[in-house]
Amino acid sequence: MVKDFRKSYIICLFACCMLAVLWPRTTSAATARDIYYQAESCYKKLRNDSKKQKYRDQWLKCIDKFEKVYQRDPSGPWAPAGLYMSGKLYQQLYNLSLLESDRKEAQDIFERIIKRFPQSQYRQKAADAIGAFSKVQRPQAADIQARSLRPSRAKDKYVAAESCYNKLQKSSKKQKYRDQWLKCIAKFQAVYRHDPAGPWAPAGLYMSGELYQELYKRSYKKSDKQEALDLYGRIVKHFPRSQYRQKAADAVDSFSRGEPRKVASEAVKQQKIEEKPAIDKIAAEIERGSLAQVPVVKNDKKSENRNALVQGLRFWSNPSYTRIVIDADSETDFAHRLLKKDPSIHKPQRLYVELNNSRLVEELEKTIPINDNLLSDVRAGQYTADTVRVVVDIKSFKTYKIFSLKNPFRIVIDVWGKQPKPTRATAGTVPKGTKLPPSALAKQLALGVSRIVIDPGHGGRDYGAPGYLKGVHEKDIVLKVARRLAKKIRKELQCEVFLTRNSDRHLTLEERTAIANTKNADLFISIHTNAARDRRAYGIETYFLNLATDEDAIMVAARENATSTKNISDLQTILSDLMQNAKINESSRLAVNVQESLHKSLRKNYSRIKDKGVKQAPFYVLLGAQMPSILIETAFISNSRECKRLVNVKYQDRMSTAIVAGIRSYIKETSPTAFIKSNHKKGSKG
Repeated sequence: MVKDFRKSYIICLFACCMLAVLWPRTTSAATARDIYYQAESCYKKLRNDSKKQKYRDQWLKCIDKFEKVYQRDPSGPWAPAGLYMSGKLYQQLYNLSLLESDRKEAQDIFERIIKRFPQSQYRQKAADAIGAFSKVQRPQAADIQARSLRPSRAKDKYVAAESCYNKLQKSSKKQKYRDQWLKCIAKFQAVYRHDPAGPWAPAGLYMSGELYQELYKRSYKKSDKQEALDLYGRIVKHFPRSQYRQKAADAVDSFSRGEPRKVASEAVKQQKIEEKPAIDKIAAEIERGSLAQVPVVKNDKKSENRNALVQGLRFWSNPSYTRIVIDADSETDFAHRLLKKDPSIHKPQRLYVELNNSRLVEELEKTIPINDNLLSDVRAGQYTADTVRVVVDIKSFKTYKIFSLKNPFRIVIDVWGKQPKPTRATAGTVPKGTKLPPSALAKQLALGVSRIVIDPGHGGRDYGAPGYLKGVHEKDIVLKVARRLAKKIRKELQCEVFLTRNSDRHLTLEERTAIANTKNADLFISIHTNAARDRRAYGIETYFLNLATDEDAIMVAARENATSTKNISDLQTILSDLMQNAKINESSRLAVNVQESLHKSLRKNYSRIKDKGVKQAPFYVLLGAQMPSILIETAFISNSRECKRLVNVKYQDRMSTAIVAGIRSYIKETSPTAFIKSNHKKGSKG
């Protein structure tokens, strides 16, 4: 009896753990509500823009947002609202496109609401909507001709979705998170939505169902099971001549027993087809593996049949600095060139980057206005069949740097303008021709520190290193430390402080540096916790950006960069072209002061505080920073003793105090008179 109880307990515990892993990482109802209002905002913009309404992708963009409301919490109160709005938009799209597939899509959605949410007020709305379809004229020839271009684009979308699925299959880490599954499902569903009556539509629907089926095996959520069954049922109903009809029917048959099987059987019986289904060329192509088995890109050797997909353009700017990032789904070779201004044809000075073996995704916004003091805009275009060119229109600049980062692959463009004239008081002037060592430059000019950017590492879907204690993660610890540190700096140093993140949200590594640069920060401090396979490892260490000096430093950099140790050598090759001696020396000076202060202060109150010293390594998050910058590994979260300390409020407070003392020491070294005025004022108050 006891053994049976223990066995049942273990099974239940395992199921709860699986649900905990795959459950959405935020409160479902609240998140669904937020997503709904984002979707509603998209719809309002669409309604107020007659130009946008002419383009199918603008409608699908809003539909996708409403469908995400349902996907986020399929059994929640916002689910029927999201589904109803999806159907409503398909209904309005049908009145413009005259595509029978759009009408069917809207009707299917309304029928799902009636079936799944009988108690919801949206049930009657859905029923009314089904009877409200107006009769429209047959499509014009021009519309039919425009649609003939869709299959090839649908194929591109399928390739992109297949790539997402391949990466998911190869990553056991990604498979733990529900949003990674939904990301790939959304890509397959986009294949169907792009051309609902086309030859790629059933393939997209079938793969969506297959992924929901695999997700159900991990989540045990009834909504995932029902979603898979619905998708298979739609294939059986709407694509009777497709090879996927039988595949879908077989999938339902093997998926479960009982009522779902009967539903599928009835759907099959309704399709009384005397002739055999036609051979589905696309299904055959996928079965052969020409798309499904796209080789993984390794060591810059790309398959001739696989182009990198350029998926996004991002930028951050201030009057004297702009960072642009080009996002791609895999590595590819690239080249860049600076073109001169040509007034005769009204062409400004331009900088372009060409990505070889690349394609633009259709959803990418082709032109992004920047309009700062340096740049006008950035444009992306399919220059040749397998080359993407990204062009930056330049107003004025002093210099620029271009480099690439991995995992995922992206190209970073940094553009600097002429530095504004110093506004801070200087201790004296430097005679012309006088050569100063870089480390003495800041001290000679007596430049104070007035603005500091603090970067709590990781965040959002990036949990960072797991703690020795269950449920403790690096992202949460460093955010608490960063908030305390910011408060103490404002109070004790009277400096302006910005946090790269003040909540549990994901930031890319290059975005963190860009925030520090665009804020014109005087110091940049990235807060992390260390980790090692050997749980006995412990201690504090502080890093600055430079070539790695030892194997431990390489391992730490690889972990914080979310890359492999092999890629560190690639990163080190670009450092000499990106860093200036004064910055390295000042960063080193800051690191020494902070490290010494941490070790000296903490050992007064705690035993076994190990000083691992100041080290140097190539960190993505420090790459391109225009100010002295350091990365603090506060303690080993993987160590039992130090993990317990890290979650302790008093330890966090003492650690923050020690970091502030280290910053104060650095400021005094570089600007000896920095605190004289404030100390005098305090003394005068008596």
